[in-house]
Amino acid sequence: MINLEDYLDIVGDETISLIHKKARKLLDRHVLHINSTYQGGGVAEILSSLVPLMNDVGIDAGWRIFPGNPDFFSITKKFHNGLQGDSLDLTEMKKKLYVQANERFSVYTHIDHDCVIIHDPQPLPLINFFKKRQPWVWRCHLDLSSPNEKLWKFLKKFILRYDTVIVSNEKFKKGDLPLHQKVIYPAIDPLVPKNMEIPEETISKYMKKYNIPVDKPLLTQVSRFDKWKNPGGVIEIFELIRRKVDCRLVLCGSMAADDPEGMRIYEQACQKAKRYLRDKEIILITSENSLLVNALQRSSSVIIQASLREGFGLTVTEALFKEKPVVASDVGGIPVQVEDGKSGFLVDPLDYKGFAERIIYLLRNEKEAREMGQRGQKTVKEKFLMTRLLLDYLDLLAGIIG
Repeated sequence: MINLEDYLDIVGDETISLIHKKARKLLDRHVLHINSTYQGGGVAEILSSLVPLMNDVGIDAGWRIFPGNPDFFSITKKFHNGLQGDSLDLTEMKKKLYVQANERFSVYTHIDHDCVIIHDPQPLPLINFFKKRQPWVWRCHLDLSSPNEKLWKFLKKFILRYDTVIVSNEKFKKGDLPLHQKVIYPAIDPLVPKNMEIPEETISKYMKKYNIPVDKPLLTQVSRFDKWKNPGGVIEIFELIRRKVDCRLVLCGSMAADDPEGMRIYEQACQKAKRYLRDKEIILITSENSLLVNALQRSSSVIIQASLREGFGLTVTEALFKEKPVVASDVGGIPVQVEDGKSGFLVDPLDYKGFAERIIYLLRNEKEAREMGQRGQKTVKEKFLMTRLLLDYLDLLAGIIG
């Protein structure tokens, strides 16, 4: 189990000391996180590091998973898409099943904590089924800049019961929410298998194990197979690039338990890439393997993130941390991380020609690509590591329960 002192060589004495100092105000306080899956996606990855670190510095932090059935997750996936601006048929039956699943979970979920932190829309109504004796926080990891109006009106009835809402970008704050809204940027853990330093022989081993040739420049997008991650668009961008530069594309994405659309989006991507698959010009991977992602990102010449919507984009953070230049959509939390022309390039998400031109430029200018990667790593070390996220949560908790 990783403890705080393991980060000492990365973040320095002052940061470690400051964390312990802030944590003293919260010793033995009982905090509970609830989300809908223990693997697949950034929320689970964050909690798998943040919760142990909270415990290590003296907070009694717990983590519970919402055990929804397929019908529930089908509905909440539509809500997920709706919160990011998609249309949906918000029927009374969908509302009823959504609320009933939360009521059912509340029966065997005993909450006597000092603070409850609910992640994303799946467990949002849970607050309705408890006598509120402590602060409740809703941490939304999605792009809330233009939610579906009917859905937002429905969900806001639950949100108004909360004490604080946390979002990932100033643009996601809502003017019609008369409660405290706070921006906390997500972060990556530099010590987990997905991000830690690995030797060349390990990189080579995983590239061979998953049959990924390295005989030509590698372009990679690491993301769930999700409509907002736009895998079909990435394939179209690749088609433009390969007219001028011989290269290979890898789309690597896990299947989250709370995302029933994943397989359908994956199959659509396979169909779109069909004529490239036999010769491995395009490779699609669905394996949940952190060391593979690590090896793949470190082996890539350019990392792509062509999202149509993006709450933050931790795969961008991971790539920058590995000193890789990123060409990404100018949406959501990505511009917070990528300085256009300095640590990568930002492009309108529908400007596929613009994506292709910038990727070709980086493939033809290796020295500049390398310098961009170095600047990107510096940004991540300063702003987007797990220790900074822990500090932000300590400040939040001190303000509401300290």
